Amino acid sequence: MGVRVGLQAPDFEAKAYFPNGEVKTVKLSDYRGKWVVLFFYPADFTFVCPTELVDVALKYDELRNMGVEVLGISIDTVYVHKVWQEVELSKLVEGGLPYPLLWDVAGKIGTLYNVYDENAGVDLRGTVIIDPDGIIQSIEVNNAPVGRNADELVRKIQAFQYVRSTGGQEVCPAKWTPGKKTLKPGIDVAGKVYSVWKPEK
Repeated sequence: MGVRVGLQAPDFEAKAYFPNGEVKTVKLSDYRGKWVVLFFYPADFTFVCPTELVDVALKYDELRNMGVEVLGISIDTVYVHKVWQEVELSKLVEGGLPYPLLWDVAGKIGTLYNVYDENAGVDLRGTVIIDPDGIIQSIEVNNAPVGRNADELVRKIQAFQYVRSTGGQEVCPAKWTPGKKTLKPGIDVAGKVYSVWKPEK
């Protein structure tokens, strides 16, 4: 069975370029016990990719405060990641990206997570949210021309974390943000959501 929400995230190993200039081999399982975002993107030195990665970088402190680790992943080598950080990314966000960039050799990780485009030879814009137990909570894939929104990434993680904190006794409706009303699934609410929730324009 392929990857999907509700299943264990497949482990993998890859070389990663870290913000301090260090290159290390990491495994997904190294991050067990934390929330993890796998942030796949097509390639370094492209057009939409730097805007997305910097967007996440600007939310990184907030994500870290939520106990979230971010792993950027593309088919580029750690050497290309290094140069990209120095030449371009550091000019878009002070200090460059604050999270590691992984080298997805021959798209093996992307293939594992069903985001590798064999014809183009790149990973698509895939976002995978994994909980501390290693269970996939969300998979989102965009085609290359359209970038993602880090605000929505933060909102979704907040929602998954809230549901987890309730032991699944509460669920988050559309557009939920912290402090807003949740729903408690039950036979008394079936067919009567209108009585406890109102849509927002």
